[in-house]
Amino acid sequence: MAAQRRGNVTMELRIDGRAALITGGSKGLGLAIARAFAQAGGAVAIVARNAAQLAEAEAAIRAAAPAAKVAAIAADISTAEGCEAAYAGAVQALGQVDILVNNAGTSQRGPFLEVTDALWQNDLDLKLFAAIRLARLAWPGMQARRWGRIVNVLNTGAKAPPAEGAPTAVTRAAGMALTKVQANEGAKHGILVNALLVGLIDSDQHRRRHAASKTNESYEEWLGKLGASLPMGRYGKAEEFAATALFLCSEGGGYIAGTAINVDGGRSPVV
Repeated sequence: MAAQRRGNVTMELRIDGRAALITGGSKGLGLAIARAFAQAGGAVAIVARNAAQLAEAEAAIRAAAPAAKVAAIAADISTAEGCEAAYAGAVQALGQVDILVNNAGTSQRGPFLEVTDALWQNDLDLKLFAAIRLARLAWPGMQARRWGRIVNVLNTGAKAPPAEGAPTAVTRAAGMALTKVQANEGAKHGILVNALLVGLIDSDQHRRRHAASKTNESYEEWLGKLGASLPMGRYGKAEEFAATALFLCSEGGGYIAGTAINVDGGRSPVV
């Protein structure tokens, strides 16, 4: 059961009867979102490329929400064929897709002159075109039922692109524009589209960076030092990000469309 407590008031967030397709769902933010959705009564289909990681993620979700319907789908959504396979697998397992969370992709960045055509294309295929293709597949069913939610997971570079932020910042900025276009078209059909912009959140990506740093500090010490410079004085938690996604996809988020919400502890220089 997912709930947020504010003083003496508890707001329960539920998505009972809703089926969600979550890309990048085998670890990190995607797994946290899938777990939160399942605990809130939703059925979830998680998509990723690594079958072994998918199996581990599926087991973790089932352990957290034993009564939930869960499907794990191995697909490469950087291709049109992979998107079609992922969507078809979700519909076969869950019956329909009411909620789409486009979460696939990791940060790719470097000096502008060092970003090759291949890297640009890979980033656009995995992050932007996958979101376009999957939304195009899910949209007709959402429109027919007059209920749908799409959450595009981006990052704060979409609003404030940094130096050496290509290609990710550019791809994510395009994703924010896509979000607004979809929201303006979907709202009249009951399809609410929003973006969540990731700041610095504890994830597998940061664990890999810690391992690559060769530091003698523990992961907790390393993360604590990095987080100390943030306005809130700490890194975010994947569960906090997932709770925001759950709110947008619940009836509580029923009048929110076309927004790009920073989930970054105040780090972004723009609102």
